[in-house]
Amino acid sequence: EVQLVESGGGLVQPGGSLRLSCAASGFTFSKFAMRWVRQAPGKGLEWVSNINSGGGDTNYADSVKGRFTISRDNAKNTLYLQMDSLKPEDTAVYYCARILWDYWGQGTQVTVSS
Repeated sequence: EVQLVESGGGLVQPGGSLRLSCAASGFTFSKFAMRWVRQAPGKGLEWVSNINSGGGDTNYADSVKGRFTISRDNAKNTLYLQMDSLKPEDTAVYYCARILWDYWGQGTQVTVSS
C-alpha cells in the first residue's frame, strides 16, 4: 500500500522557518519524481515545487522561489521542503504527492502569523 505521511507543520511567525517532511512507503521512492502542493483557506490547490527522482532537478512556483527548497533522501524514502522567510500568505495545508498526482499525503498545516 502506497503511503505518504507529511509532518513538520505548525505555527510560525513571519520571517521564520519550517522544514516539512514526507515519509514515503509502499513503492520504490527513488524511481519517482515528487511534488509539494498547498491549499490556502478558501482557495484552490497551488503547486509549490517539483523534484526529479534523483534530486538533481527542481522547480518552484514564482511565489516561493528563493525562499523554499525542495530536497529528498532516497536512502530514507523521505521528501523535504525547507521553508524560509515565511509570509502570512504561505499559510496553507501542505501536501506531498507523487509526480503522477496519483497518491497524496494527508497534509500538514502551516500557519504563519504573529
